[in-house]
This record gives sequence, C-alpha cells and structure tokens, in this order.
Amino acid sequence: MKKNKNSENRGAAGFDAYYTEVYGPRWNTLKNALSRESLHAGICYPSKKEYFLDPASLCAALCLPCSSSSRNFDMCAAPGGKSLVLAGCMNEEASLFSNERSAPRKKRLDSVLAESLEDSVLQRVRTFCGDAAVRCRRETECYDSILLDAPCSSERHVLADPRYLCEWSPARIKTLSMEQWALLSSAWKMLAPGGFILYATCALAPKENDGTIQRLLKKNPEARICTRETIRSIMTENLSRAKFSIKLPASCSVESVFDSAESTENGLHVLPDTSGGYGPLYFSLIHKPFRANRKRRPVLKVQ
Repeated sequence: MKKNKNSENRGAAGFDAYYTEVYGPRWNTLKNALSRESLHAGICYPSKKEYFLDPASLCAALCLPCSSSSRNFDMCAAPGGKSLVLAGCMNEEASLFSNERSAPRKKRLDSVLAESLEDSVLQRVRTFCGDAAVRCRRETECYDSILLDAPCSSERHVLADPRYLCEWSPARIKTLSMEQWALLSSAWKMLAPGGFILYATCALAPKENDGTIQRLLKKNPEARICTRETIRSIMTENLSRAKFSIKLPASCSVESVFDSAESTENGLHVLPDTSGGYGPLYFSLIHKPFRANRKRRPVLKVQ
C-alpha cells in the first residue's frame, strides 16, 4: 500500500484514512459490519461446559489437518477455543501441546480446557507458558501440525473501545507484523517435513496477513500454500470426525462460513460485511514438503 500523509495520522481519523486506502469505497460498509454485535458458535463435548467462539474462528481451526498428525501444537492458545477444536479432531493416539506466553491467560486456558474437554481427551493435552517465538531454539522439526493464531491488530476490538481507537497508529501494524513474522518463522523451524501450519489472524491489514506469509515464502521457497479446494476437504474430514457437537446461529453452517471467505494472494479472508457478520478472520494453510532424499507420504494435494 502506498503511503500518504493521512496514513500517518493517529486516532480515529488516521484509522479511517488507513483502511479507506486499503479497502476503498467498501470501508464504510465493512466498518459498519465490524461495529455490530458479534455472533457466536457453540462447541460442546458430551456432559461438558459449552464454549462459544466466532464461527469464522471455528471454521479456521477445522482447516488444520489432524487425522494423521501425532504431535499437534497450538502456539498462542489462550483463551482456548481453537485448542478445543484441535483436540476434538486429532486421532486417538495423538497429543496436543498448547502454549500461552501470558501467565494469567495460561490460567484461563487451563480452566477452559478442564471445563470443556472430556477427560479422555484432556489427558492427551499438555499446556505450558512461554514465548513461542523462541521455542524453536530447543525444538526443531518435531510437530506434524501447528496452529498459529497470531497476536494482531484486531480492528473489531479497536472500534469497540474508544481508548484503543484514540491511541491507534500505523506503527501498531508494523510492530505486530514483526511479532507475527517471528512467530511464523519459529513455527516453520518447529514443523516436521510433511507437516502443516495454519496461520490465522483477526486482522484487516494485508501486512499482517498475506504480507507475513509472503515473507515466509521468500525465505523458504520450498513452502507450499494449500489450495482452497484442499483446505475445504480437510475441514470436511475434521467435521466428520469431531468429538464435539456444534451449535450455530440461524441460517449459518461451517460450510457457508468457509464459502463466504474471499480468496487472497496467499490465503482466505472471512469478512463480516459479506459473511453474515462473522470474522474478520484471515487464514492460510502452509505445507512443508519432505526433502528430496526422503520418501513422501501420500497426503493432500497442494499448489
């Protein structure tokens, strides 16, 4: 995006100027959709407490391959909704490792998992507190599937809080994109050959979405972005094997949320003005091929 003097403004005026430059005439419609009350899906394991999350977040978490993964990693797991989804889709012998760098948020994560997961699943989930951006220094190529729901601008929350809107500046996007890159780079180093990373944000800024993925592709040209068709087939398989039930708003299905996602250069973007109020949620599924000297297992078609 080209810079202009308006994009350097702070506060509500700068926020509007920045996203008008990104989305053009669409911005007012998108902004109005972001300002409406969020809608939620409920997921519930038998005899356990129901957990609520945005249907777009549910949809994205269902797009990480889990059926053939023995070691799954949720890098930024709190408050825990996506970990609940992953745990309910992995196979009976698999384990889930859920990390949160904030100690108070890690306590919230532990509480959510304990209240909402069946004991037989919970015993295969391990939580820990640490900075996932540096975890690759001691763990390399050891996870088959990684979910990175990265810290992001979260513009929907900015619009809902006058204090955050007043303090907003483009510098926030730059700072967050650097943090996202550190996390994604770490995820790539921890991902085993043949594995998958699902990168996700609730951001609108392209720099935090396609821009972060583009950095990975430039540094690791062997990385492959999965096609929309491949991602949908993974979601369908996970839905068929999920150990939890799903309650959705009227006239909504996981499939309809996925189908509303707009294709971008490197991923998919669910936006509330075209999805029925869900999102925003950007996600991209990245595959690390086996090295040439190793036999590749028959997995999923990628680009």
